[in-house]
This record gives sequence, structure tokens and C-alpha cells, in this order.
Amino acid sequence: MRRLNRKKTLNLVKELDAFPKVPESYVETSTSGGTVSLIAFTAMALLTILEFMVYQDTWMKYEYEVDKDFTSKLRINIDITVAMKCQYVGADVLDLAETMVASADGLVYEPVIFDLTPQQREWQRMLQLIQSRLQEEHSLQDVIFKSAFKSASTALPPRDDNSLLPPDACRIHGHLYVNKVAGNFHITVGKAIPHPRGHAHLAALVSHDSYNFSHRIDHLSFGELIPGIINPLDGTEKIASDHNQMFQYFITVVPTKLHTYKISAETHQFSVTERERVINHAAGSHGVSGIFMKYDISSLMVTVTEEHMPFWQFLVRLCGIIGGIFSTTGILHGIGKFIVEIICCRFKLGSHKPTPVLLPDGHINNHLPLITDNSMH
Repeated sequence: MRRLNRKKTLNLVKELDAFPKVPESYVETSTSGGTVSLIAFTAMALLTILEFMVYQDTWMKYEYEVDKDFTSKLRINIDITVAMKCQYVGADVLDLAETMVASADGLVYEPVIFDLTPQQREWQRMLQLIQSRLQEEHSLQDVIFKSAFKSASTALPPRDDNSLLPPDACRIHGHLYVNKVAGNFHITVGKAIPHPRGHAHLAALVSHDSYNFSHRIDHLSFGELIPGIINPLDGTEKIASDHNQMFQYFITVVPTKLHTYKISAETHQFSVTERERVINHAAGSHGVSGIFMKYDISSLMVTVTEEHMPFWQFLVRLCGIIGGIFSTTGILHGIGKFIVEIICCRFKLGSHKPTPVLLPDGHINNHLPLITDNSMH
């Protein structure tokens, strides 16, 4: 009884077979079918390789939300060289809350030579080339995000010429922690001194002839310092055309959370607009000579996440490629074969036209002769 039920179950399953097998004796192969099959297999192989390359690649997903963190401190990473001696210049930050952050809280003044060595000049030229490409092709920023912590350091290489020339410039480098509100980081003549209404710089003791705010920004970033990330002002060099000249940078800082397969960090991106002018009070151009970086914090936060195609999606796309090519080539082969058969049949019918026969009564017989069994023997 069990064997009988099992046999009925197997027969029922056999009747539900959606893939019936055709005996090989009923299958007819053709040259056209083999050619189409060869083309189909080649297309499937190429598309499978391309799909595997897409599966291996990753992309960056950008999400935006309101930044609710206004209580934490913002870190500013600075590496700027000014073409003046260190005793003549001072750097500090003043924010909208009238809070002053002195350079002594984290910046180092290092006497250096302003002119670069050939190796350093080549590094700067390469960095400026990357900056120009980034402005033209914004998708390169994704490549930089994915290569963070993996690429070479973007810091200026040290001097290797052991020059005996006296230092003529001041390298101001280090980091400061400021309030997360708009502020103004500036480098100007004289050291800063605080007072109840803000702060001032002791510029009266410095001669105007020694003013030279030609500068080079080797690095400027906000937030956590991430090696391999190139910021918009890295590699910037400005040469002053006058002793009394003001350089202004208007910066918009965007909080950014970066999540890749290599790192997970909280940093900040920024965009910048530059302006420079000569201070001439007689001509109506008022101001203070120096380098001023006015930054503002965006209320939006960007989350950048590196994503990868799931394996199941890769399999679904691969099955779609194989099935689609099989179906499409089969349909095209059937249509082509049908068109060829129609053309060939018309050609054969046109080449076997009946010969007119003159009948005794003078009529012409254009009909084909009737084929009978007797005529075939």
C-alpha cells in the first residue's frame, strides 16, 4: 500500500514537471542555431565578467540630516607658512560669542625658509593639480574618501638641502579647539592681547616695510585629522603684491560622518571663497593687513557611507543576464528563420512557373497538371 501511494505521488510530481525533456532523436541542429548559440555564449561571458566587476566595486551614499550637536568643540588643524619672522606675527581665533582662543593653546611658531626646495615644489605642484581636477570632477572625492588612511600622507615633505640661509618666514602649525559657532581665525601683525571689548594686536612696534603676508597653506582642515584626505585649501600659495594687503577666506564648514570599509570617523568638509585686496585708506579700501579665515558652521550634517552590492542581488542580476540572453537570442533566431523561409519559398514559387499549353480549341491552359498516384508510378 505504501509503495502504491509513493508511486502515485511520483506520478503526480512527474505531471507537474515544467521542464519536459525532449528525446535527442527529435532534436535537429543547424548551422544558424550553432552560430546564434556561439554569439549568445560569448555575450553571456562578457556580461558576466562586467557584472562581476560591478559587484566588486563600491560606491558612496550621501545622506543629509540636521546637526543637533552644538555643545561639542570644533578642532581646527592648521599648517600655514607666512613670509614674515615669527616675532612679527600673531594668530588667534575670535568667535561670535566674543570668545578668544589664543595661539598659545595649541599652535607652534617655527622659523623656516619660505622658498621651497625642488622636491617640495614638485609636491606642491602635484597637490595643486589634484585640486584643479577635484574642482572639475567632483566624483574624484569618492575615490579620496575610499582611499583614506590607505594613501600616502599629504603633508609637505621636510627640507633635504640643509640650507644655511637664515629663516625668513614663520610656519604656524598645530591645532585649536573652538566653540561650534561662526568665528574668525586670523594671522596679522603683532601678538594678540585680550581686553574686555575683544582683543588687539601689538602692531605699532612693527615697521610697515616688514609687512609681507605672502603665505602658503600646506594644510587646513576641521575636525578629526584623517591622513589621505585632501582639503580645498591644501597646497594654496599667495604672493602679496603690496606690504599692506589683506587675504580673506570665507569658509562654510559641513559636519561629516565618514563610514567606509577602512575607517569610521567624524570629520568636516568645507567650501571656500577667496578674496584679496590692497589696504589703502586714501582710496577707500579700509581694513587690516593680514590673513583672515572667516568660517561658519552649516546646520546640516552629511553622512557618507561606502556601500557594496549584496551577493544575492549579484546572483539575481546574473540569472537575469543568462535567462534574458537565452530568451532574446531564441526569439531573434526564430524570427530570422521565419523570414528566411518566407523569402526562400517565394523565390522557389517564382522559379517554377507553369508552362502555357495550347489546347485544340485555341485556349491556353496555365494550370499545373494534377498529380495522381498513377502519374507518380
